[in-house]
Amino acid sequence: MNLHTLTQHAANSEIRELELLSLEGGVYLARIRLDHGQFTLLDEAAQPMHLRSIPHLREVLHPVPVFPCVLVQHCVHDEMCGRDTGPVGELRIPFSLSTPV
Repeated sequence: MNLHTLTQHAANSEIRELELLSLEGGVYLARIRLDHGQFTLLDEAAQPMHLRSIPHLREVLHPVPVFPCVLVQHCVHDEMCGRDTGPVGELRIPFSLSTPV
């Protein structure tokens, strides 16, 4: 999904959530969830858009209507140290596209 399509979906209140996925190396990817699926935010070359931070995402999406967002980080500490039982869950932290005051 490119920025133009994202803007159209946001204007129509069709975006259920944007997940900002934290990856190794300080790179973030945005995944947009609609009722009919999930889509990665793409750049002009139709490649996944690499973001640097939440403020960078806010800068990129400045003209787009606001919708729910969540930062998703996998807990690498549990993976490194081992876990007694159960799957390793991800950390989900809600945030706003509105610039904090």
